[in-house]
Amino acid sequence: MSRIGKKPITVPAGVDVSLDGTHIRVKGPKGELTRNLHSAVSVRREDGQILVERPSDSPEHRSVHGLTRTLVANMIEGVTTGFKKTLEIVGVGYRAENKPFGLTLALGYSHPIDYRAPEGIELRAVSPTVVEVTGANKEVVGQVAAEIRSLRPPEPYKGKGVKYQGEVIRRKAGKAGGK
Repeated sequence: MSRIGKKPITVPAGVDVSLDGTHIRVKGPKGELTRNLHSAVSVRREDGQILVERPSDSPEHRSVHGLTRTLVANMIEGVTTGFKKTLEIVGVGYRAENKPFGLTLALGYSHPIDYRAPEGIELRAVSPTVVEVTGANKEVVGQVAAEIRSLRPPEPYKGKGVKYQGEVIRRKAGKAGGK
């Protein structure tokens, strides 16, 4: 049995979970998330907890069991506390600026880049070189952070570009001095 899949998910106070067959809707203080779950897995609510069960030990059911439990747990965590990714901008003249629609980024190109925040995501330039991506949906927060990073990924010689906070960039030595 899946060690992750068999753990019950505790539903905190203030969170409303509604199950309708394979469709789940989670509503909390940070927003509302909906998802269609795999039809092979059954999800039920019992004593303030959510239990995810699989019908058999076939490889397909086993692979979906833990995934479904984690997706539901992430939905509940997202509507209660939310998710956050922090990006750092490294480079002379590289900066981010808050705008009503999202961010304007200067990343060494001949033009500024306007990045529009998708629905449910908040982009905030804490300082000109630090950007925070916050939201209730873990997948969308990660995707937005990856898209911003892909606008100017860090390069291995000077480390210039957009990187995740705490990400270690492998550096290269470059050319040896000319003789």
